[in-house]
Amino acid sequence: MKFVDLTAQYQTIKKEIDKVIQKVLKESTFIGGREVEDFEKEMAGFCRIKHAIGVNSGTDALFLSLKALGIGSGDEVITTPFTFIATAGVIANCGAKPIFVDINPETFNIDPSKIEKAITQKIKAIIPVHLFGQMADMTEIMRISKKYNLYVVEDAAQAVGAEYKGRKAGTIGNLGCFSFFPAKNLGAFGDGGMVVTNNDELAEKIRLLKNHGSSPKEKYLNLTIGTNSRLDAFQAAILRVKLKYLSKWSKERGVRASCYNEKLKGVGDIVTPVIAPNRNHIFHQYTIRTKQRDKLQRCLKEKGIPTMIYYPLSLHMQPAFKDLGYKSGDFPESERVSKEVLSLPVYPEIEKEQQDFIIQKIKEFFKK
Repeated sequence: MKFVDLTAQYQTIKKEIDKVIQKVLKESTFIGGREVEDFEKEMAGFCRIKHAIGVNSGTDALFLSLKALGIGSGDEVITTPFTFIATAGVIANCGAKPIFVDINPETFNIDPSKIEKAITQKIKAIIPVHLFGQMADMTEIMRISKKYNLYVVEDAAQAVGAEYKGRKAGTIGNLGCFSFFPAKNLGAFGDGGMVVTNNDELAEKIRLLKNHGSSPKEKYLNLTIGTNSRLDAFQAAILRVKLKYLSKWSKERGVRASCYNEKLKGVGDIVTPVIAPNRNHIFHQYTIRTKQRDKLQRCLKEKGIPTMIYYPLSLHMQPAFKDLGYKSGDFPESERVSKEVLSLPVYPEIEKEQQDFIIQKIKEFFKK
């Protein structure tokens, strides 16, 4: 059994994938070109947004978004301490300072009720992370951003296709950022990412920054200092195939999550995922909480059941951020869940027998 079986997914769409790979090889346009342009148009349509710009990773999507907003040395950006390091890392790599705000332990997302207390004159933006496939409370986040004139960059790396009040992840803030890391719900065969926005000026800045600041009209005319962050044609072609199946795959993830919810309810001290109001959760991860997390994980491993811990150490406790001066106890909810969370296998191709086996072994563990 695998935590995410990408081979099983590939087998379901093998003919289509192989065909588009051969098409790219035949045309030999490997950087940019029609495949990338068409994928950008299709993603813009999927998200119901004006601009979608392919880049080479979700990390670069965040980094270029902050650069496009002019965020740099002396600035501060609010985000969550309970996420992958890339979110806060791009803030630091822009020369700005990450300011952490604790999470809502039910959704694992940033707690909007705690944001205003963290706002200073140096704060320029908020990066909410739509963790595990469920969007943060964007109504309250946008209210705060307008009140204090702050930018909002949505980290939707784990939430492609998720919705909040009928709007797609990434489309509510000034900019939205996606990752196409292979294990994501919409995953490439390597790294890939995307920035989406309705703002023409920001879209143009992202396009410049991702391609060395080069003018789209005149070769070797560089209008600004940029970088090399281009989505390649192979990845775009593969993602175009997968995008057609994304909504179906998301529904199938939801079915498997509902099965876990139903059969793990009342088992030991397990807390199953909460779906907040007005959300469409796409279950990039199915994450439970239990105070016996480490023992349960060891037990499941012995039975051949893979699990993952996202995330075992709150970002404010990471050595990389020691200079920020945070200490244990500063963000109690984030610290607490980092000791209790355990993600179980959840993907469209997981077989009923496999899922039943996982549930059975979890129940046996708690009976003991």
